[in-house]
Order: sequence, then structure tokens, then C-alpha cells
Amino acid sequence: MGDADSGVGGTDRTADGGGHRAWIGSFTSGGGRGVTTAAVDPATGALTPLSATDAVADPSYLAHDPVTGVLYAVSETEQGAVGAFRTAAAGLVPLGAAVPVGGSGPTHLGVAGRRLLTANYTSGSVSSLPLAADGSIGEPAAVLVHQGSGPDAGRQKGPHAHQVLPAPGGRWVLSVDLGTDSVRVCALDPATGTPVLHAETALRAGTGPRHLAFHPSGEVVYVLHELEPQLTVCRWNGRSGELQPVDEVPVASTGAPGAAAAYPSAVVTSPDGRFVWAAVRGADAIATFSLADGAEKPLLTSTVPCGGTWPRDLTADPSGRRLYAANERSGDVTWFDVDRATGEPRRAGSVAVPAATCVVFG
Repeated sequence: MGDADSGVGGTDRTADGGGHRAWIGSFTSGGGRGVTTAAVDPATGALTPLSATDAVADPSYLAHDPVTGVLYAVSETEQGAVGAFRTAAAGLVPLGAAVPVGGSGPTHLGVAGRRLLTANYTSGSVSSLPLAADGSIGEPAAVLVHQGSGPDAGRQKGPHAHQVLPAPGGRWVLSVDLGTDSVRVCALDPATGTPVLHAETALRAGTGPRHLAFHPSGEVVYVLHELEPQLTVCRWNGRSGELQPVDEVPVASTGAPGAAAAYPSAVVTSPDGRFVWAAVRGADAIATFSLADGAEKPLLTSTVPCGGTWPRDLTADPSGRRLYAANERSGDVTWFDVDRATGEPRRAGSVAVPAATCVVFG
């Protein structure tokens, strides 16, 4: 079902110990199949779809809990919800019905201990739901509503939480808000699981931060902006829960004659801490940054086509040797071998996945 233009040797295990698996999200409202289970070829990285389930509508983001082996899917709908699946050889088995998150338009989710967190874009909030010992989702959701706005009248009339991510060490949770040009640092109340605001870091007005990624050292954070193609470098203090912006780096050229509008979507760091990659919609490209001069000094070294149109998400396999772009509008997932010296992605193959939203490995 996929083409393999090139491949690399090796036997890195790119999924759970039961046999190389990945899961692909797709918008059911856009013709997608929901969550697709795919086999991963350990030698080439090629994805082969095996089965799919539409038990959760519009699963725009997925998260896998390595402790329980459960896969979670966020339902990006007006009445936002999350679903849980037990992973099995034959495919995904739902762990109960989808559970409401108490917010609308959730776009991202993550596991923090025994809580499941969602970033709710439309309602501008972060939700926290309890998880049972078997990984199933409980109720009710505890919700922290963001406050604020930004200067872009079309996109920033109010808060729009786009990502929620547990920080290394598990003490803090970071939420990225496109509408308020800020990143919030929260703690989870030990009794109720409610997100409690600890600090808010303001970023440059009108840039629309969308996603962030931690450097493997745990001391540097890269915030990717959607409304301006910029990457903000921040210092992170995990003891005090402080995020401090120190630099901005362009992700794509703007204003050049004939240049496509650029709307960055996802940022990824390599496991060895040598590179940062960013997916850019509009330009339909993947930008590579070298960290040879230090984690706080990313240098844009190359830009290559994403292999399709509108790369909504970008994922590295656990080894960091390959990247996977979920190209929403062209309806495919393209994978790339990463040059070990330069970090530049080299297209290796693709598979058709209508309305693709993300790729997650076990």
C-alpha cells in the first residue's frame, strides 16, 4: 500500500515489543478512517495499514501510554471527547465509550501519571481526566479555563489552547495557547487532578504559539509559532517551573517574491539532542536546525519538501533515524530517513491515509 523509494539497514525496534506498530490519526469528517493501526518495517520504516476504527470521531491527535499500553485519541469536535483503546494483534479494542472533556475542539492530549490531559482549542481550556488501573478513562473532567487574547482579530479574539505537555520529571504541565501568545505552567492538584496555574510566560504578540518540544537535556524548550514562522528558544527550570525566552529563529523565509505563506505546525527534537525539525504548512516543507553550536542556538541548515500537502504533524520514530509527516490535505503519510551527519530528511516512501492528522509509535 506504500511506495519505498529508498531504505536503510538496521533492526531498530520502532514500536511495542509485540511487533512493530504505529497508529495514524485522521479526520473522519474529511473522509479519514479514524485511527489506523499500521505495521512498521524495521529495516525501511515503511508503514503498512492493517486495520482501522472510527469509534472516535475526528481523532486529530493520539497518545500512547507505555505503562498500560493503552492508546488515547482526542475527538476534535464541538462536544469534545477522548477515547481509549487496548492495543491487540488484530487492531484496537475500545475501552468503553468516548468520554467528554468539558471543552470544545480539543486538539492535543497527553498522559501525566494517572491523569489524561487535553488542550481544548475552541473553548481555550485544559482538561484533566482520571485514569483507572487498566487505562480506561473516568469522569468528570477537571477544567482550567485560559484567559486573554491577542492582536490578530481573526485568530486571537480569545484563548486557544493548542497543546498540553507534561514536563520531564512529571512535576509540571505546560500548555501552549495560540490565542494569548503565551505558555502556561501548571501543577496538578494531588487530590482532584485539577490543573492549577503556576506561571504564564508571554511570547511576542501576534505570533500564535502552537506547539513546543523539550531538548533531551530537559533544560531548553523550543516553541513553534503558527501565525508567524518563528521558533522561540526558551530556558526551562524544572525546579522552579520557570520558562524564559532567550531567542527567536525564523523557520521559513517570509516576504520573498513567490514565497508561499508559511504556517508551522509541529516541532520535533532528535533523541540525541543534535537536531530540531519543524513542519511548515503552506510551504509544505520540513525545516532542519542544527544544534552544533549548543541547544540554545539552533541554526537553520536545510528545508526539504514534506512529500505532500499541509503537513499537520511531524513525528520521529523512537530511534530518531526516521521522520514521519502526516500530510492532511494530500491524504498521505510520508516517511524520511535522517542523514546522521546533517540531520537532513531524505524521502524514503509514503502511504495513502486520507485526511491524515498524526503518527504515534508505541
